[in-house]
Amino acid sequence: MRIGYLPWNQPAAAVDPACMRDDRVELTYGEVATRVDAVAEQFGALGVGRGDVVAVMLPDRVELLLGLMAAWRLGAAATPINPVFTANEAGYQLQDSGAVLLLTSKPDTDHDDYGVPVVLADDLSTRPAGTLPAPAVAADDLALLIYTSGSTGRPKGVMLDHANLVAMGSSIGEWFQLGPNDHRLLVLPLFHVNAILGSCLAPMMVGAQVTILARFAPASFLGAVERHRATYFSAVPTIYARLAELPEQELRDTSSVRFAVCGAAPVSKELLQRSESRFGFPIVEGYGLTEDTCASTRNPIDGVRKVGTVGPALPGQRVTTMGPDGSLLPVGAPARWSSRAATSCAATSTGRRRPRRPSSTAGCTPATSASVRRGFQNARQ
Repeated sequence: MRIGYLPWNQPAAAVDPACMRDDRVELTYGEVATRVDAVAEQFGALGVGRGDVVAVMLPDRVELLLGLMAAWRLGAAATPINPVFTANEAGYQLQDSGAVLLLTSKPDTDHDDYGVPVVLADDLSTRPAGTLPAPAVAADDLALLIYTSGSTGRPKGVMLDHANLVAMGSSIGEWFQLGPNDHRLLVLPLFHVNAILGSCLAPMMVGAQVTILARFAPASFLGAVERHRATYFSAVPTIYARLAELPEQELRDTSSVRFAVCGAAPVSKELLQRSESRFGFPIVEGYGLTEDTCASTRNPIDGVRKVGTVGPALPGQRVTTMGPDGSLLPVGAPARWSSRAATSCAATSTGRRRPRRPSSTAGCTPATSASVRRGFQNARQ
């Protein structure tokens, strides 16, 4: 399996186009590959190796992605941590994941409290010495440990391997017809799997580019759309509501946008229709959860689109409703949708949960109908 989002897997002809940028740096695909090698050498010198876990606790910036990929370059996995976590919250994820290194941007933090070596984002190497062996990343290598919100207990780590990420990225790319001329504008939290996969890895798999915004403000967001000629973005209902409230004199040219995605919370039909009428591009709703790697359903950007629904299943996935007894119901059968109800998604992109044994991956719980019966991934530890 070709893992197309890894920068060293890009064809020679694809190294010059722009890959990613934030408000401080812009990198081509070739420059990303060089930076990743440099950071991987730095991590390796601190003891990171195959099978380890690197924690990345950064706000939205290019170095977050470089840190993930540097871990992968060494055959390690990465666990993104919410950068606004308290020391106690971050410490729990560090310990539970078995992380051996932390990449962060907080020089004033007492790093001794974390119990692992710390690298600051501003101190990352930029030029490799050429000491790394050839890349050897397998499809079944653990890639990401994404922690759930902990709404049903302590947060749990969902294990996603590279095959999961490739399946999900390919599914998103196919559904939205992504290509090298696309430009993703990222305004969502980059420690979340949706932003990592939908906003970064999926476009990288087709040679597109990503612009990372450090924060959201309505007028400056539309200015970024106009300046970068973004072709798509994803946002939550609150963002669309803020954009819809802007006075006419603060609107910008959004003609480059092919579509936008809305998720993470319910959105009113009125807000969607008002936003589409004002900005001139379709806004499609969808649904997904971490245990399914990122996304399960989306409305199409072409064809029948039902406002107020999450749309049909993405390519390669199967979505069904489940009865109270755990049985899968036929299409059209009455069912009640609730947080305990029961969507069962089985796909090549389905992830596994990490057991609380950092040194072992034995006993992982697949995201199948049995494990979602009492709620999403509420299987016993």
